[in-house]
Amino acid sequence: MSDDLGKYSAAVPAASRFVAQQLIMKPYVWSALNVHVHGLQHLDNLSAPFVVIANHSSHLDANLIFGALPRRLSRNLSAGAAADYFFNHKLRAFGTRLFYNAFPVDRGGMRAHRGMSGKLLDEGIPLLIFPEGTRSRTGAMAKFKAGPAGLSIKHQVPILPIALVGAYAAMPYGAKLPVPGRPDVHVVFGNPQRARGGETIADFSERMYRYVVELHDTTARAYGMPTQADFHRAVALRAAASKEALTAGTEEPPSEDASS
Repeated sequence: MSDDLGKYSAAVPAASRFVAQQLIMKPYVWSALNVHVHGLQHLDNLSAPFVVIANHSSHLDANLIFGALPRRLSRNLSAGAAADYFFNHKLRAFGTRLFYNAFPVDRGGMRAHRGMSGKLLDEGIPLLIFPEGTRSRTGAMAKFKAGPAGLSIKHQVPILPIALVGAYAAMPYGAKLPVPGRPDVHVVFGNPQRARGGETIADFSERMYRYVVELHDTTARAYGMPTQADFHRAVALRAAASKEALTAGTEEPPSEDASS
Protein backbone atom coordinates (compact mmCIF):
# COMPACT_ATOMS: atom_id res chain seq x y z
CA MET A 1 0.00 0.00 0.00
CA SER A 2 1.39 3.40 -0.88
CA ASP A 3 1.84 6.06 1.80
CA ASP A 4 -0.77 8.22 0.06
CA LEU A 5 -3.43 5.52 0.34
CA GLY A 6 -2.25 4.27 3.70
CA LYS A 7 -3.48 7.36 5.53
CA TYR A 8 -7.08 6.38 4.75
CA SER A 9 -6.85 3.33 7.01
CA ALA A 10 -3.93 4.11 9.34
CA ALA A 11 -4.57 3.77 13.08
CA VAL A 12 -3.71 7.32 14.18
CA PRO A 13 -5.98 9.10 11.64
CA ALA A 14 -8.72 6.57 12.45
CA ALA A 15 -8.46 7.43 16.15
CA SER A 16 -8.66 11.14 15.35
CA ARG A 17 -11.72 10.54 13.18
CA PHE A 18 -13.37 8.61 16.00
CA VAL A 19 -13.04 11.63 18.28
CA ALA A 20 -14.20 14.06 15.57
CA GLN A 21 -17.13 11.96 14.40
CA GLN A 22 -18.38 10.25 17.54
CA LEU A 23 -17.58 12.86 20.20
CA ILE A 24 -18.14 16.10 18.22
CA MET A 25 -20.09 15.65 14.99
CA LYS A 26 -22.65 13.02 15.99
CA PRO A 27 -23.60 14.52 19.36
CA TYR A 28 -24.18 17.91 17.71
CA VAL A 29 -26.25 16.55 14.80
CA TRP A 30 -28.26 14.16 16.99
CA SER A 31 -29.01 17.01 19.43
CA ALA A 32 -30.13 19.34 16.61
CA LEU A 33 -32.31 16.70 14.92
CA ASN A 34 -34.59 13.85 15.90
CA VAL A 35 -32.80 11.10 13.96
CA HIS A 36 -34.51 7.78 13.20
CA VAL A 37 -32.44 4.93 11.74
CA HIS A 38 -34.11 2.11 9.81
CA GLY A 39 -32.83 -1.11 8.22
CA LEU A 40 -29.77 -1.82 10.34
CA GLN A 41 -30.49 -5.55 9.90
CA HIS A 42 -29.52 -5.16 6.23
CA LEU A 43 -25.93 -4.46 7.29
CA ASP A 44 -25.33 -7.71 9.18
CA ASN A 45 -23.40 -9.42 6.38
CA LEU A 46 -21.79 -6.32 4.88
CA SER A 47 -18.04 -5.86 5.11
CA ALA A 48 -15.53 -3.53 3.46
CA PRO A 49 -14.92 -2.62 0.76
CA PHE A 50 -18.26 -1.34 -0.53
CA VAL A 51 -19.75 1.83 -2.04
CA VAL A 52 -22.35 3.82 -0.10
CA ILE A 53 -24.78 5.90 -2.16
CA ALA A 54 -27.58 8.21 -1.01
CA ASN A 55 -29.76 11.07 -2.15
CA HIS A 56 -28.14 14.43 -1.46
CA SER A 57 -30.05 17.57 -0.49
CA SER A 58 -28.38 18.94 2.64
CA HIS A 59 -25.04 19.63 4.31
CA LEU A 60 -26.30 17.22 6.98
CA ASP A 61 -26.22 14.20 4.69
CA ALA A 62 -22.67 12.92 5.17
CA ASN A 63 -22.90 13.55 8.93
CA LEU A 64 -26.10 11.52 9.15
CA ILE A 65 -24.58 8.61 7.23
CA PHE A 66 -21.35 8.50 9.24
CA GLY A 67 -23.32 8.79 12.47
CA ALA A 68 -25.92 6.13 11.63
CA LEU A 69 -23.54 3.46 10.31
CA PRO A 70 -22.12 0.96 12.80
CA ARG A 71 -18.54 1.84 13.71
CA ARG A 72 -17.19 -1.33 12.10
CA LEU A 73 -18.43 0.01 8.73
CA SER A 74 -17.78 3.74 9.18
CA ARG A 75 -14.28 3.44 10.71
CA ASN A 76 -12.43 3.90 7.39
CA LEU A 77 -15.33 5.10 5.24
CA SER A 78 -14.01 7.70 2.82
CA ALA A 79 -16.30 10.36 1.35
CA GLY A 80 -15.75 11.78 -2.10
CA ALA A 81 -15.34 15.57 -2.02
CA ALA A 82 -14.84 18.07 -4.85
CA ALA A 83 -11.10 18.61 -5.29
CA ASP A 84 -11.54 22.15 -6.61
CA TYR A 85 -13.36 23.27 -3.45
CA PHE A 86 -12.56 21.07 -0.46
CA PHE A 87 -8.88 20.47 -1.26
CA ASN A 88 -7.79 23.89 -2.54
CA HIS A 89 -7.44 25.38 0.96
CA LYS A 90 -5.29 23.80 3.67
CA LEU A 91 -7.65 24.40 6.60
CA ARG A 92 -10.71 23.25 4.66
CA ALA A 93 -8.87 20.16 3.42
CA PHE A 94 -7.77 19.33 6.97
CA GLY A 95 -11.32 19.49 8.32
CA THR A 96 -12.73 17.50 5.43
CA ARG A 97 -10.17 14.74 5.93
CA LEU A 98 -10.56 14.78 9.72
CA PHE A 99 -14.34 14.39 9.77
CA TYR A 100 -14.98 12.44 6.57
CA ASN A 101 -11.70 10.68 5.67
CA ALA A 102 -12.34 12.44 2.37
CA PHE A 103 -10.69 11.74 -0.95
CA PRO A 104 -10.57 14.28 -3.81
CA VAL A 105 -12.99 13.92 -6.70
CA ASP A 106 -12.24 15.82 -9.89
CA ARG A 107 -14.97 17.71 -11.70
CA GLY A 108 -15.12 20.18 -14.55
CA GLY A 109 -12.64 18.28 -16.70
CA MET A 110 -9.94 17.94 -14.04
CA ARG A 111 -7.95 14.69 -14.14
CA ALA A 112 -5.34 15.03 -11.39
CA HIS A 113 -7.03 12.45 -9.13
CA ARG A 114 -8.40 10.13 -11.78
CA GLY A 115 -8.69 6.54 -10.59
CA MET A 116 -8.39 7.42 -6.89
CA SER A 117 -11.75 5.85 -5.95
CA GLY A 118 -10.87 2.55 -7.59
CA LYS A 119 -7.47 2.43 -5.90
CA LEU A 120 -9.09 2.98 -2.51
CA LEU A 121 -11.58 0.17 -3.09
CA ASP A 122 -8.75 -2.14 -4.12
CA GLU A 123 -7.06 -1.32 -0.79
CA GLY A 124 -10.23 -2.27 1.11
CA ILE A 125 -11.45 1.28 1.82
CA PRO A 126 -15.25 1.72 1.61
CA LEU A 127 -16.46 4.85 -0.19
CA LEU A 128 -19.33 7.30 0.22
CA ILE A 129 -20.37 8.85 -3.09
CA PHE A 130 -23.45 10.97 -3.77
CA PRO A 131 -24.39 9.89 -7.31
CA GLU A 132 -26.43 13.00 -8.09
CA GLY A 133 -23.11 14.85 -8.21
CA THR A 134 -24.27 17.84 -6.17
CA ARG A 135 -26.85 18.82 -3.58
CA SER A 136 -30.44 19.23 -4.69
CA ARG A 137 -31.64 22.82 -4.41
CA THR A 138 -35.26 21.68 -4.08
CA GLY A 139 -35.31 18.28 -2.36
CA ALA A 140 -36.11 16.59 -5.68
CA MET A 141 -33.62 13.89 -6.66
CA ALA A 142 -31.69 14.22 -9.91
CA LYS A 143 -30.83 11.16 -11.95
CA PHE A 144 -27.75 9.29 -10.75
CA LYS A 145 -24.42 9.52 -12.49
CA ALA A 146 -23.07 6.10 -13.43
CA GLY A 147 -19.78 6.30 -11.52
CA PRO A 148 -20.75 4.32 -8.39
CA ALA A 149 -22.39 1.57 -10.47
CA GLY A 150 -19.28 1.35 -12.62
CA LEU A 151 -17.02 1.10 -9.57
CA SER A 152 -19.21 -1.64 -8.11
CA ILE A 153 -19.04 -3.73 -11.27
CA LYS A 154 -15.37 -3.14 -12.09
CA HIS A 155 -14.08 -3.74 -8.56
CA GLN A 156 -16.67 -6.40 -7.64
CA VAL A 157 -17.92 -4.66 -4.50
CA PRO A 158 -21.51 -4.17 -3.34
CA ILE A 159 -23.41 -0.90 -3.25
CA LEU A 160 -25.15 0.07 -0.02
CA PRO A 161 -28.17 2.26 -0.92
CA ILE A 162 -29.37 4.79 1.66
CA ALA A 163 -32.34 7.13 1.60
CA LEU A 164 -32.29 10.31 3.66
CA VAL A 165 -35.79 11.53 4.43
CA GLY A 166 -36.40 14.97 5.91
CA ALA A 167 -32.82 16.25 5.63
CA TYR A 168 -33.79 18.87 3.05
CA ALA A 169 -36.48 20.34 5.33
CA ALA A 170 -34.11 20.17 8.31
CA MET A 171 -31.38 22.15 6.55
CA PRO A 172 -32.34 23.27 3.05
CA TYR A 173 -29.98 24.65 0.45
CA GLY A 174 -28.49 27.94 1.60
CA ALA A 175 -29.10 27.37 5.33
CA LYS A 176 -26.10 27.71 7.64
CA LEU A 177 -27.58 25.69 10.50
CA PRO A 178 -30.37 23.14 10.97
CA VAL A 179 -33.80 24.68 11.52
CA PRO A 180 -34.83 24.93 15.19
CA GLY A 181 -37.16 22.46 16.88
CA ARG A 182 -35.27 19.18 16.31
CA PRO A 183 -36.99 18.21 13.04
CA ASP A 184 -37.44 14.51 12.26
CA VAL A 185 -34.91 12.99 9.86
CA HIS A 186 -34.85 9.34 8.78
CA VAL A 187 -31.79 7.38 7.64
CA VAL A 188 -33.00 4.30 5.75
CA PHE A 189 -30.55 1.51 4.91
CA GLY A 190 -31.49 -0.72 1.99
CA ASN A 191 -30.20 -4.15 1.11
CA PRO A 192 -26.66 -4.14 -0.34
CA GLN A 193 -26.84 -4.59 -4.12
CA ARG A 194 -24.68 -5.99 -6.90
CA ALA A 195 -25.23 -5.87 -10.63
CA ARG A 196 -27.33 -8.70 -11.99
CA GLY A 197 -26.06 -11.01 -14.69
CA GLY A 198 -25.86 -9.10 -17.97
CA GLU A 199 -26.87 -5.80 -16.35
CA THR A 200 -25.06 -2.81 -17.84
CA ILE A 201 -23.58 0.00 -15.78
CA ALA A 202 -26.34 2.34 -16.97
CA ASP A 203 -29.08 -0.16 -16.10
CA PHE A 204 -27.57 -0.88 -12.69
CA SER A 205 -27.31 2.84 -11.96
CA GLU A 206 -30.94 3.39 -12.96
CA ARG A 207 -32.05 0.49 -10.76
CA MET A 208 -30.18 2.00 -7.82
CA TYR A 209 -31.88 5.35 -8.45
CA ARG A 210 -35.31 3.71 -8.42
CA TYR A 211 -34.41 1.75 -5.28
CA VAL A 212 -33.34 4.86 -3.35
CA VAL A 213 -36.55 6.63 -4.46
CA GLU A 214 -38.54 3.62 -3.24
CA LEU A 215 -36.73 3.61 0.13
CA HIS A 216 -37.31 7.36 0.46
CA ASP A 217 -40.96 7.37 -0.51
CA THR A 218 -41.97 4.30 1.52
CA THR A 219 -40.59 5.96 4.65
CA ALA A 220 -41.93 9.41 3.73
CA ARG A 221 -45.48 8.07 3.31
CA ALA A 222 -45.28 6.17 6.59
CA TYR A 223 -44.41 9.35 8.49
CA GLY A 224 -46.47 11.90 6.55
CA MET A 225 -43.49 13.57 4.89
CA PRO A 226 -43.05 14.74 1.26
CA THR A 227 -42.29 12.05 -1.33
CA GLN A 228 -40.07 12.54 -4.34
CA ALA A 229 -43.22 12.96 -6.45
CA ASP A 230 -44.23 15.83 -4.13
CA PHE A 231 -40.85 17.50 -4.51
CA HIS A 232 -40.88 17.17 -8.30
CA ARG A 233 -44.46 18.46 -8.45
CA ALA A 234 -43.50 21.52 -6.42
CA VAL A 235 -40.59 22.17 -8.77
CA ALA A 236 -42.87 21.91 -11.80
CA LEU A 237 -45.45 24.26 -10.26
CA ARG A 238 -42.81 26.86 -9.44
CA ALA A 239 -41.41 26.63 -12.95
CA ALA A 240 -44.88 27.06 -14.45
CA ALA A 241 -45.63 30.04 -12.19
CA SER A 242 -42.31 31.63 -13.08
CA LYS A 243 -42.96 31.14 -16.78
CA GLU A 244 -46.45 32.61 -16.47
CA ALA A 245 -45.11 35.64 -14.59
CA LEU A 246 -42.41 36.15 -17.20
CA THR A 247 -44.95 35.91 -20.01
CA ALA A 248 -47.27 38.37 -18.28
CA GLY A 249 -44.40 40.79 -17.78
CA THR A 250 -43.56 40.84 -21.49
CA GLU A 251 -47.12 41.46 -22.69
CA GLU A 252 -47.74 44.94 -24.07
CA PRO A 253 -49.89 47.11 -21.78
CA PRO A 254 -53.39 48.01 -23.09
CA SER A 255 -53.56 51.05 -25.36
CA GLU A 256 -54.39 54.36 -23.70
CA ASP A 257 -55.53 56.02 -26.91
CA ALA A 258 -57.74 58.97 -25.82
CA SER A 259 -59.94 58.57 -28.86
CA SER A 260 -61.06 55.08 -27.82
